[in-house]
Amino acid sequence: MAETKRIATRDSYGKALAELGRENENIVVLDADLADSTRTSVFRKEFPDRHIDCGIAESNMMSIAAGLAAAGKIPFASSFAMFAAGRAYEQIRNSIGYPHLNVKICASHAGISVGEDGATHQCNEDMLLMRSIPGMVVINPADDVEARAAVKAAAAYEGPVYIRLGRLAVPVVNDEESFTFQIGKAVTLREGNDITIIATGLMVERALQAADQLESQGIHARVIDMHTIKPIDREAILSAARETKGIVTAEEHSVIGGLYSAVCEVVCAEAPCEVAPVAVMDEFGCSGAALDLLELYNLNAKTIVEKAKEILA
Repeated sequence: MAETKRIATRDSYGKALAELGRENENIVVLDADLADSTRTSVFRKEFPDRHIDCGIAESNMMSIAAGLAAAGKIPFASSFAMFAAGRAYEQIRNSIGYPHLNVKICASHAGISVGEDGATHQCNEDMLLMRSIPGMVVINPADDVEARAAVKAAAAYEGPVYIRLGRLAVPVVNDEESFTFQIGKAVTLREGNDITIIATGLMVERALQAADQLESQGIHARVIDMHTIKPIDREAILSAARETKGIVTAEEHSVIGGLYSAVCEVVCAEAPCEVAPVAVMDEFGCSGAALDLLELYNLNAKTIVEKAKEILA
């Protein structure tokens, strides 16, 4: 790991937006009465004329973003993942995805780690929903370094992008000086030929912890940070399937339709191997402290180690 400081990826988003605003006057930001929570308030403070608060009307916000994109702007539309991906799905599909407009949807407060807000706000289905839209890029950054790079890459990309951001402060696992971000290109954080752990989002840190534990038992794990869920890095997955004895996927998302599903789609078609998921197992969340919930739903290094050893057995 580069360092142990903890930063929420929603904070990284706010900083990256402000930097982009200084570089490109076509960057505009929309929010749904949650600017302080999504951190678009950082952009609003510096560029108030380019920030639009759409109120608690996420579907309308996406339609406005579509219009701005059609007029040549680069809109970033933000809300909680439950409302951005869930409530506004129809508008994203029909008004942004279908015409393939240049809208960036940056959704914060995704997953179980929303914590005390409970099941109604813990969106574990957003990557599933966004993956299903033709032409939509889906990114789930692991840390501050990756999140800031992802936001800048999304701004440079021509077409719709969904970026998943978290409320919980997470450790920085990437070295900013050596890190490079490319949409659709996974990052191999550790080499190994016994088992592969493919992780995304905050589960990348836990994958590295699991690899350390496996190493102490003489098991060499390859750790892949799959920051882009769509388009997924098929080459990295196929290499893992062919060069190691199996794959464990780790995600703070439903086992249905996210990283596990995307990896299985690749290996089933070209290089069948055993794939074991560490994910939210088709159930709703509950209210509680974020770190406690991650343990309750077995989103931890211990479960990754157990799954890896089951495959090797």
